[in-house]
Amino acid sequence: MKIVGLTFKKISIEKLSDKTENLKVETKIDLSEISQVKADLFKTKDDFLGVKFSYIINYNPNYVKIEFKGDLLVSLDQRQSREILKQWKEKKIEEDFKIFVFNAILRKANLKAMELEDEMNLPLHIPLPAIRKESKEKK
Repeated sequence: MKIVGLTFKKISIEKLSDKTENLKVETKIDLSEISQVKADLFKTKDDFLGVKFSYIINYNPNYVKIEFKGDLLVSLDQRQSREILKQWKEKKIEEDFKIFVFNAILRKANLKAMELEDEMNLPLHIPLPAIRKESKEKK
């Protein structure tokens, strides 16, 4: 499987209040559609699947909501493609495909979310790595 492209169709960030006590960040990814895409541009025997998704980051209680909607184009072999489309008819997703797609969405959307959070002076929804002073009591 390979990611051919990921495009955002909607990016939204809204600060709902100024209360910052007891913040809890919740995230949710939904896949609304998986369909076969005709991609005659590429000279390959692989199939292409289009995945419509939404990714929401909520700072609760009712502080900030960040929302992404977009399309992901995935290249994969014909056998995998048929199996994924067959399972999708029953709204099921093969675990390896789901992990692959979710990681692609998280990689791109989290970077954009952190940029937006920085511009709006919000706490980041995921911690960045930090260097800490080593304690002298280490044995």
